[in-house]
Amino acid sequence: MYRIEYQMYKKRTNTYNSYLCFMIEDQLEKLKRLLDKPATVVIIPHKNPDGDAMGSCLALQGVINQLGHSSTVVAPNEYPTFLHWLPGHDKVLIYENNIKIADELISKADMIFTLDFNTLKRIDQMGVRISESNAKKIMIDHHQEPDNYADIMFSNPAMGSTCEFVFQIIEGLGLLKNIDKDIASCLYTGIVTDTGSFRFPSVTAATHRAVATLIDAGAKHSQIHEKIKDNSRPDRLKLLGIALKNMVFIAKHRVAYIIISQDELDACNYQKGDTEGFVNYCLSIAEVEMAALMTEHKKDNMIKISFRSKGDLAVNVFAKTYFEGGGHINAAGGKSEKSLQETEAYFLKSLATFLS
Repeated sequence: MYRIEYQMYKKRTNTYNSYLCFMIEDQLEKLKRLLDKPATVVIIPHKNPDGDAMGSCLALQGVINQLGHSSTVVAPNEYPTFLHWLPGHDKVLIYENNIKIADELISKADMIFTLDFNTLKRIDQMGVRISESNAKKIMIDHHQEPDNYADIMFSNPAMGSTCEFVFQIIEGLGLLKNIDKDIASCLYTGIVTDTGSFRFPSVTAATHRAVATLIDAGAKHSQIHEKIKDNSRPDRLKLLGIALKNMVFIAKHRVAYIIISQDELDACNYQKGDTEGFVNYCLSIAEVEMAALMTEHKKDNMIKISFRSKGDLAVNVFAKTYFEGGGHINAAGGKSEKSLQETEAYFLKSLATFLS
């Protein structure tokens, strides 16, 4: 089933890319005209923003501000502390903590950029406020099946990261000279995190050329890796130990998965972002083609699920079909409102169907 779905997706993607180069030129011209005069701009990442979401937003803000616009990054909620070093972090407005101020900014904005997501459902109540706004809306994203809410849409699911897409747009606008050390660092962060440190098939020669430009502009790649990867609290490593102990390997399906309960999170003083990358340990097993991490979050009344895969095993299709999710071929997410035990049972039953 999944290989048929993947071939259909690849056909759609190839068709999409055949006219993308023409479409993007038209969209760039529209964006250039919007940027010609000073404006009030709001830039928004998806809920629970990751390195690509925050990196792309803060990088775009850096360029926007250089052009004489007034911009604010409004994140739907808090994001992991390992991203708090990003240049511009201290000025990010957290929507759930500043609803009245943020709603006013959105209502008065001339332009609203939505980055690293393509449906307003991804930002909950903020999505309603954006749909009500008269601002020009610009989407920059690399996920499948975008909603039609944007006046200007930059959408390409073959792109490895939104940060790489933002880099290409900056280049298309003739603004590469505007990429300083801070902007370069933000873009590099998003590229390296969303490509799994350049391991995913979406990485191309163009990705590496972009990264070379960013390093030339001042991005210190070694320092960025340290800030992202080498900043764990002892409790996080204890949680990793629990996760690895909980790992289950299913040889006949070439699948490995981890389940972490709320009690286990609490015992390790869980903080947002602590489980980042745990699912990749499952994928590091030689025989494994698909990995999953199921984490219980009783406060949200749900099980959050991360999926990873190798080759043409389309976990985004699996996530969408069975767990109200989606994402990319090799990296996707989903959720379950069942209990942890029921979710595991449903996952195993769904696997048997999906991989048949």
